[in-house]
Amino acid sequence: MGKIYIENRTFDKENYTSSPLEKAEYENCVFKNCDFSGSDLSDVKFTACDFICCNLSLAKLVNTAFRDVKFRECKMMGLRFEDCNEFGFAFDLNNCNLNHSSFYKTKLKKRVFRKSMFLEADFSECDLTDTVFDDCDMMRATFYHTIIEKTDLRQSRHYSIDPENNRIKKAKFSLYGVTGLLEKYDIEIDHNI
Repeated sequence: MGKIYIENRTFDKENYTSSPLEKAEYENCVFKNCDFSGSDLSDVKFTACDFICCNLSLAKLVNTAFRDVKFRECKMMGLRFEDCNEFGFAFDLNNCNLNHSSFYKTKLKKRVFRKSMFLEADFSECDLTDTVFDDCDMMRATFYHTIIEKTDLRQSRHYSIDPENNRIKKAKFSLYGVTGLLEKYDIEIDHNI
């Protein structure tokens, strides 16, 4: 049986929790208001696709390919991106919720993440070189042996990054955000002086 190839289609208000998305390669497709929550997206390939107002929370991503994908206003909680296919792995985010998601050992270089939530997300051993986090909330996100070189965190908040356990050369931080680099020392910083 040959591979199924689907391109240039729009899928609107589909519920993939009850009837699964067809295992195929999707290219230049748009998914709007679709519910993928808890569904199995294993071995599906998405190339240059847009996901708009979709719920992908707790979807299974074993060998799933996201290549130059854009997510906008999506719920993506509890996803395990380390299970994805590494080849060409690249996506951008705008106004998405990725709370409790894991990026363990993934490579996300030169990406743009805007207005997104990463509460308790795991970036351990992730490569975020030259990635922009613009207006992102990173409360209790884990950074351990993470490559944050040239990463721009100036517009983000609530991160706690240990410079001794992460590579942060040429990373960009705001003056206010620098306190997130000193948190482990349990010191008091007065912002009023």
